[in-house]
Amino acid sequence: MRILFFIDCFVSGGKERRLTELMKALKNTPGIQFELALMEKEIHYKEVLDLGINVHYLIRKRKKDLSVFKELYKLCKNIKPDILHCWDSMTAVYSVPVCKLLHIKLVNGMITDSPAKRNIFNKRWLRARLTFPFSDMVVGNSIAGLKAYRVTRSRSICIYNGFNFERINKVEKNCLVRKQMNVNTKYIVGMVASFASNKDYKTYFKAAQLILDKRNDITFLAIGKNTDSDESKDLIPEKYKEHIRLLGKISNVESVVNAMDIGVLSTFTEGISNSILEYMALGKPVIATDGGGTREILVDKETGFLITLSDPVELSGKLELLLNDSELRNSLGSAGKQRIQNIFSINEMVGKYISTYEKLCLN
Repeated sequence: MRILFFIDCFVSGGKERRLTELMKALKNTPGIQFELALMEKEIHYKEVLDLGINVHYLIRKRKKDLSVFKELYKLCKNIKPDILHCWDSMTAVYSVPVCKLLHIKLVNGMITDSPAKRNIFNKRWLRARLTFPFSDMVVGNSIAGLKAYRVTRSRSICIYNGFNFERINKVEKNCLVRKQMNVNTKYIVGMVASFASNKDYKTYFKAAQLILDKRNDITFLAIGKNTDSDESKDLIPEKYKEHIRLLGKISNVESVVNAMDIGVLSTFTEGISNSILEYMALGKPVIATDGGGTREILVDKETGFLITLSDPVELSGKLELLLNDSELRNSLGSAGKQRIQNIFSINEMVGKYISTYEKLCLN
């Protein structure tokens, strides 16, 4: 079986991490060969370059570059994949005509969110409507996402993100991480997410400020692409900047999460969040916005707390509850780690992808 993975770019993100872990596992799977195609040069997850696979760059000269159709067609005609697995909405658009012309099975993996607004003015929704009818299988990483996009059951499957526990075998000691970040407070609270339109950093920062008005024994971290941008900095008044750190992209995410006491995800829409997976796998209690696929991973009051959308008062209240109760933090964190081991393992994820590919090739 030959597979071509096609993804827009390989920056630090959830789908990029998921594809990295999938390829690492497939590399040692008999009977499966695969190659990777990208539309940008950047590769954040350097493990990909150690796999010894062919990486093809179909670079766009502009956002909507018709020449990519031609380059993808030539690539597929040359390597003759049985399956083309695209990982985002734009690669889905490029993949459909090529797969139809060359009779290649198309796995459409663009569903990673659960949109509330479903109309043609939402570009992902529009691309979904254009590409789903021509996809042999649509993969979503949450049941909520599949329902939101209204995918036909017969040609869709939910495959949860899997966490590879080998990633945490070499986390740095907490004292070293604190020293590197120059953190001297008793507690660390963190949110790992890109500073983007679907992430609600405004609520997270406001909740932090409400708590810092009462106490100064906490450092709040913002970790991810553009969290250190001017737009992000503008949300934080000067007097809070010592206790709210904007770290931007970092390479040792697991070590920093391990040093945290509480993990937060304040968001507007979500499939299955890799950040929540990381928090829970490292035994941290989680506070996350209710909605989308978050309910499928986080059990309210068992592994953390689900909170109302854009409610900094509720978020600050749950944070203080956990900060003041070490026993509760530990019990929620332990339950979360067990849930990841039981339901969201890397083996479970990889097994479902392989089964999906095999079924498609038999049809």
